[in-house]
Amino acid sequence: MALSLVLAAGMLAGCAGAGSSSQAQSASESTVSESASAPAASASQSVSEAAPAAEHTTFRIASLKGPTTMGLVKLMSEQDAGEARHDYQVTMYGAADEISPQMIKGDIDVALVPCNLASVLYNKTEGAVEVAAVNTLGVLYIVTTGDDIASVADLAGKTIYATGKGTTPEYSLNYILRQNGLEPGVDVTVEYMSEATEVVSAMAAASGETVAMLPQPYVTTAQMQMENLNVALDLTEEWNKVSPDSSLVTGVALVRREFAEENAAALEEFLADYAASVEWVNANTADAAQLVAQYGIVPKAEVAEKALPACNITFLAGDEMKQAVSGYLQVLADADASSVGGALPGDDFYYGA
Repeated sequence: MALSLVLAAGMLAGCAGAGSSSQAQSASESTVSESASAPAASASQSVSEAAPAAEHTTFRIASLKGPTTMGLVKLMSEQDAGEARHDYQVTMYGAADEISPQMIKGDIDVALVPCNLASVLYNKTEGAVEVAAVNTLGVLYIVTTGDDIASVADLAGKTIYATGKGTTPEYSLNYILRQNGLEPGVDVTVEYMSEATEVVSAMAAASGETVAMLPQPYVTTAQMQMENLNVALDLTEEWNKVSPDSSLVTGVALVRREFAEENAAALEEFLADYAASVEWVNANTADAAQLVAQYGIVPKAEVAEKALPACNITFLAGDEMKQAVSGYLQVLADADASSVGGALPGDDFYYGA
């Protein structure tokens, strides 16, 4: 009888432990509205829900100041409040080339970077990194102070101010231009600048009608500064017209393979937390905008609230992620192999797929 009581007590303790874990997960998920966007909702289901409990792990996360970080703000706020189940140390940077050397040296564990850069880093490190999720789809727009641009063909003879040379924006624009019969540098002049704020300043200082390619949320910011600035083309729509079998992928979450192998359970929990954060951001735009402003991603919450719906914040993992990324990289490789690092990544590039 005594042995039976001991065994019964042990079973109850085990159930209580499992219950505590389930309650913690439910508490986290309760903040996510059922009205979240379909892409984010389906993505969260692709993250393993049955992963074993992980030891408390430190994640050194590097991200870009912009849409690629917006989906992470709920998780960042939980980290600051001491409510995150792991130590998520997020550092934002203004340019992707500030992140690449650190990823190569192993100084960071997870990087939220442009999709093509993820492929470049895979090739540079001989497969030492893998993509774990898509966090942002198309965010690029052609804006103008005029009213004579209704199609890509209308960009012929124009000068376009832009950012993102050597990364996703440049390659995406080049592909769309070429698919419409326009050669960059010949039929269209593109002047690249280091930051979107420089683009807005150049447009404001120029005389006559001007054209620019800007990502959200800078489109919204520029429109608030220049009343006559209009969105002429959504490059996501233009991409779909010329390449319906692929997706315009802006940002991905890249992880060091060694870190992923050594912290498999913790990484699964991070991805689940990340998916929940994205769902919350998409379902709670006003509250998310406050956090986006609080973390300095955009200067004002009102800008973030207007821009968020056009930022295509998402979370795609597993096979869905592989299909989106591989299709996009194939298009880039066909146009310019150097844009993906000289060769397409192998199947081991796609974590969980």
